[in-house]
Amino acid sequence: MKYTEEHEWLLVEGDLVVVGITKHAAEQLGDVVFIELPEPGEVAKDDEVVVIESVKAASDILAPLDGEIVEVNEALTDDPGKVNEDAEGDAWFFKMKVEDLSAMDDLMDEAAYQSFIG
Repeated sequence: MKYTEEHEWLLVEGDLVVVGITKHAAEQLGDVVFIELPEPGEVAKDDEVVVIESVKAASDILAPLDGEIVEVNEALTDDPGKVNEDAEGDAWFFKMKVEDLSAMDDLMDEAAYQSFIG
């Protein structure tokens, strides 16, 4: 798993990259009450792709890489609280195809992320 400074996690599954927010980010947000997921399609790194609202704040989730969103986690629309329960598992936001997986080489591994939030 790789991590961004925006508190997203990325996991390669076959030819797709699964993207969600970290447990740390979910804890900072508090109880998540609404999630607006993106439409499938092309995105550029740093495009705003997800809106997440909690009892504390509203945040935009940015595309971590250039690519194409091919699947979104519709279950989060009906149950946004899943993010608080399983942020780094079943509460993934979207899956994307990425042309160049080496773009992930610049992202943090778990140890670096723990140090970053530490």
